[in-house]
Amino acid sequence: MINVSEPALSKLQSLVAEEGKNLDSAFIRVGVASGGCSGLSYKMEIVEDEQEGDKLFEDKGVKILVDKKSLLYLLGTTLEYSGGLNGKGFSFNNPNASRTCGCGESFAV
Repeated sequence: MINVSEPALSKLQSLVAEEGKNLDSAFIRVGVASGGCSGLSYKMEIVEDEQEGDKLFEDKGVKILVDKKSLLYLLGTTLEYSGGLNGKGFSFNNPNASRTCGCGESFAV
């Protein structure tokens, strides 16, 4: 399961609306790619279509797609958002990460 915090939900709603879409028809694709200072980095995008092999999760009305390769790294993760003075933006609260970099954009398991 992938979860969405309330602040992340609000920001996703506004981002999707800016693109002229709504959360009823759009998906949030999250995944993991090689790279970053800790070895793996997060990726996220708004998409309109599922791909073969995607796992679909839904939380608070947000449909989240995760590819098979990323699934084991992301199970139990919560998508967070902080728009404070530091301008952090989206972050992933991942219980599977054994270490993260200082900026929180990459991790290792």
